[in-house]
Amino acid sequence: MANVDESRLRQWLSKYHNPEVTLRDVLNAVNHYQGLLPFHEYYTFTDGSTMELVNLTGTIPVTYKGNTYNIPICIWLMDTHPKNAPICYVKPTADMSIKPSMFVDQNGKIYLPYLHDWKTHDGTSDLLGLIQVMIVTFGDQPPVFARPKDTDMPYPTNFVAFMPGGSYMPPYPPTSYPPTSGFGGYPPYPQSSNLPYPSYNAYPSPYPPYSGGAYPGPSPAVGGTGTIKDEHIRESLLTAIEEKLMRRMKELFQQNQAELETLQRTQEELKQGKTKLNTILSRLEKEKSDLNKNITLLKDKEQELDKAIERLSNEEEIDVDDAVTTTAPLYKQLLNAFAEEAALEDAIYYMGEALRCGVIDLDVFLRQVRTLSRKQFMLRALMQKCRQKAGLAV
Repeated sequence: MANVDESRLRQWLSKYHNPEVTLRDVLNAVNHYQGLLPFHEYYTFTDGSTMELVNLTGTIPVTYKGNTYNIPICIWLMDTHPKNAPICYVKPTADMSIKPSMFVDQNGKIYLPYLHDWKTHDGTSDLLGLIQVMIVTFGDQPPVFARPKDTDMPYPTNFVAFMPGGSYMPPYPPTSYPPTSGFGGYPPYPQSSNLPYPSYNAYPSPYPPYSGGAYPGPSPAVGGTGTIKDEHIRESLLTAIEEKLMRRMKELFQQNQAELETLQRTQEELKQGKTKLNTILSRLEKEKSDLNKNITLLKDKEQELDKAIERLSNEEEIDVDDAVTTTAPLYKQLLNAFAEEAALEDAIYYMGEALRCGVIDLDVFLRQVRTLSRKQFMLRALMQKCRQKAGLAV
């Protein structure tokens, strides 16, 4: 594990917007790549302003033609990390020169699709992934080469910047990066107004628009080194196009998948709604049928009532007592007992009113009520017996 003072690193990140997330990202990177160490130094922006930022400086292992080389890099973390992409540079020694390509310009700044498409909301972009992309990219196109000792000699056409086996010439260990001057012990970057470096105030993307091909930077053949061949450019272009197409296909697939899930949910809701509507329609049809029957029945009753009214209007008045007749002696006895019991009920009521008004005294009231109540009890018993005989409800 890398020798990192976590408490000091936490203190450096105290002014960052997301210190805990940045701390985890840095520790994860240095634990996987122990050639990198964090430093806290001043970074100079293109507008001349400076700011204390944390950077990861050191080497990363790159495999080129079967040999492993340590490539020196410097990764500056913005104070809004991980929201904004880091600013990355290749940091060659005095015996090395930068080999410009579509991924590295003549000043050592690194341009990668991973940096241009930096995404943190879905967790797909972090320092560890960035370093891994650098390793793969530099394995295809090394960013530095060794300077010839004799200045009259032409530059070599092959990558001989480092000795294989995990070290390079001259020795360049990560511990030799004391923050003595410039950025981490290295000379300050040239601050030319035409460089695509960011301004701190606005934090725009420090990388030019990427359209799937080469970045609008230096020509791959800058300096006439001859180290970038046509097949390298062709493979890089094909890789960039393939990545863009795969990314686009993934976006389209996810979009279509989301639309399909929405349509499926809508279909299920429509099916449930159809079932409910069919149930409601069936109930309404039944209610309509019942209403039609009731309407027909009411019309028939209305016709009967009209006929009865017409017939009664043409007849003479009917005596109520004569109109009430029974079909059997038992029913007649029941009817008479009911009428007499109702009369006794009225008599008891009026006896009470007479007592209240002082027409009769209490003794007369009690004697009469006792007699009437005895008769009423006998009549009710008679009515109950008649209803039992007639098979009526008691």
